[in-house]
Amino acid sequence: MAQIEYQKKKSLSPKWILGGLMIAILFIASSILFLLYPFASKERLTYFTEKNPILFEGSQRGNALIEGDSIFLPLTFMQENIDNSIIYDEKSKSIIITTAEKVIQMPTDSLTFFVNQQPVELQVSPIISKEGKIYVALDPLLAYYPIQFKILEETGAVWIQKNGDHYVQGDITAEDVHPEKLRLRLNPSLKAPYTTEMSKKETVMIEAEEEDYYLVRKENGISGYINKKYVNKNKEVTITISQKNETASIPNINGPIHLTWEAVYTKNPDHTQIPDMTGVNVVSPTWFSLTGNDGTISNIASLEYSKWAQSKGYQVWGLFSNSFDPVLTHEALKDFETRQKIIVQLLHFSQMYQLQGINFDIENVYPADGPLVTQLMREAAPYLHEAGLVVSMDITFYAGENNNWSSFYERDKLASIVDYLIIMAYDEHSGSSPVAGSVSSLPWVETNLQNLLKEVPKEKLILGVPLYTRLWKEQINEDGTTEVSSQSMSMAKVKEWLAEKGIQPVYDEASGQNYAEYHAEDENATYKLWIEDELSLTKRANLTANYQLAGMASWSRAFGDQTAWTAMSIDPNKAVTQK
Repeated sequence: MAQIEYQKKKSLSPKWILGGLMIAILFIASSILFLLYPFASKERLTYFTEKNPILFEGSQRGNALIEGDSIFLPLTFMQENIDNSIIYDEKSKSIIITTAEKVIQMPTDSLTFFVNQQPVELQVSPIISKEGKIYVALDPLLAYYPIQFKILEETGAVWIQKNGDHYVQGDITAEDVHPEKLRLRLNPSLKAPYTTEMSKKETVMIEAEEEDYYLVRKENGISGYINKKYVNKNKEVTITISQKNETASIPNINGPIHLTWEAVYTKNPDHTQIPDMTGVNVVSPTWFSLTGNDGTISNIASLEYSKWAQSKGYQVWGLFSNSFDPVLTHEALKDFETRQKIIVQLLHFSQMYQLQGINFDIENVYPADGPLVTQLMREAAPYLHEAGLVVSMDITFYAGENNNWSSFYERDKLASIVDYLIIMAYDEHSGSSPVAGSVSSLPWVETNLQNLLKEVPKEKLILGVPLYTRLWKEQINEDGTTEVSSQSMSMAKVKEWLAEKGIQPVYDEASGQNYAEYHAEDENATYKLWIEDELSLTKRANLTANYQLAGMASWSRAFGDQTAWTAMSIDPNKAVTQK
């Protein structure tokens, strides 16, 4: 029988176990430290790309051209960053710039540009074209925009600064710091790639801060993040660029505006038959209309009427319309040359007929052509203001997308250009409406007015009101269907019709107007009438005063009667006084 031997195995010493644990802990700790410790990135990236980078608002925005001593900026840079109203007119190969008082035309490859049609000579062309891109000379632009520039050493960057730009000036204060900690990083972390290096006492511009880092910019234009403890703040710097502000001198109106349109279709009215209009201070006769693709304007104005109006204390704002033709409007407004022709004719007419203003009534325009309408106003306003004329424009309430009568108006932009916008607050139910209803119910007006005032300043807005009413007829046909039709009626005609039918109107809460209804048995028809009278016009005047609008306008003078003018008197204690 074999003998089995047993041996007792030696246990590890506690010292060995403790030592092993310590080694494991150190290994894990060093691994974690290696993973988490912010070792500085040694990757360097190029900050600017290509030659003559444009530095604007903290980043590169394209590249400039430098030809001799002249700097040229891409047109796209100007449009995207300085003025989105700058356009390039393809037909004349010109850049068109507009300010409040100037229209500047800069033709391509020409030594002459034009300010309000007056030539200005230069040593180099203000516009050049290169590799399919259009560039504009920077120097002439300084007269029209609150900007300035520097060409930065080392990088050749063109730094464009605008009025109001703000930063803090500082300097690097670190001593005995490893150079990699003074590198400017793309992000606020040492792990981020760097763009350049800093040195002690170097001047920087502090543009922002994020946690423990400042975003700073060197004098050569390159920027990046650096720890705050290495930067000392010195002083705040705000860029101030003064420019001469020219303001238009337009005819003064004492108190709120009270305009009425004079509808002139073929010949002017006999002014000797026009009674006094209490409170009215502006008349706007419909004298001028677009008739040709080349910008030709038809003219049925009367100097005799103009002199009569002014003898009565009325200003005369001649109305110009686009004939409500969308095709004609597109053709005439798409080129700078034809827009200028329109403007020149209006200036000529304003002198011929001794006008104090021009009222633009542009309606039924393709939505895509809205910017062309805005451009016409941008180019017209400086000339008309220079001639001492008030510039007003008629607009509608917003009525949805792809609407030729509403959606083409760039209301906020137009408000910044013209002296007054007149809101034609009527035709809630137009003559072609399939259902009978008010021309302009008071709740409809107020709701839309509140929305419009989000885009148009109250001191520039005139409330247009109707002096006409639509008499609706709901005809029951033999087959049981209802046919709806309407006819416009003046205030006097409405009173005659009510008297003829022996009807006493009643107040309609929903519309805020007096309402009349008449059933004609012999016609198997019902007539309905939401009435414009002293009640509704007084309410509209109160609305004007309550919202402190610039005034009222009425369509049209011939539809009103003597009660209209007194009803539309605006309380001067509430309404805005015009200066």
